[in-house]
Amino acid sequence: MIVSFKLNGELVEVDVPPNMTLLDVLRRKLGILSVKRGCERGECGACTVLINGDPVCSCLVLAPQAEGKEIITLEYLSKNGEIHPIQEAFIEAGAIQCGFCTPGFILTAYALLKRNPNPTIDEIKKALEGNLCRCTGYIKIIEAIQLAAKKLQRYSR
Repeated sequence: MIVSFKLNGELVEVDVPPNMTLLDVLRRKLGILSVKRGCERGECGACTVLINGDPVCSCLVLAPQAEGKEIITLEYLSKNGEIHPIQEAFIEAGAIQCGFCTPGFILTAYALLKRNPNPTIDEIKKALEGNLCRCTGYIKIIEAIQLAAKKLQRYSR
């Protein structure tokens, strides 16, 4: 079956079996490798993408459910070879560790900061509930999101 959706600003059409997950479409059919295969149960957040602006575990979405939607992956944030202020903040705060979970955290932070440009620590923690990191105690990730909020406020002026 043909499924069409907007991926990182570009309309794509892919021929997929109806039971293929969005995770597999992105990785195997479209070569988007920032979307990681983790638990495959929607518990770790490594496969997080934004669907119409909301963080979603792509391992839980069947390809036909993406029809007509706008899908954003980490690749969208780096334009013209420059990294996004959120990515800068994660690097500066030392919040990347092994990096496996980082794309999911960055996309979740992106969605949060779009909705709430100045979140409290509790709001950040709540937003991150769907993302797991085995390398950190989350302190550096929270600090990175606070730093990203400041960077984005300066960036938007």
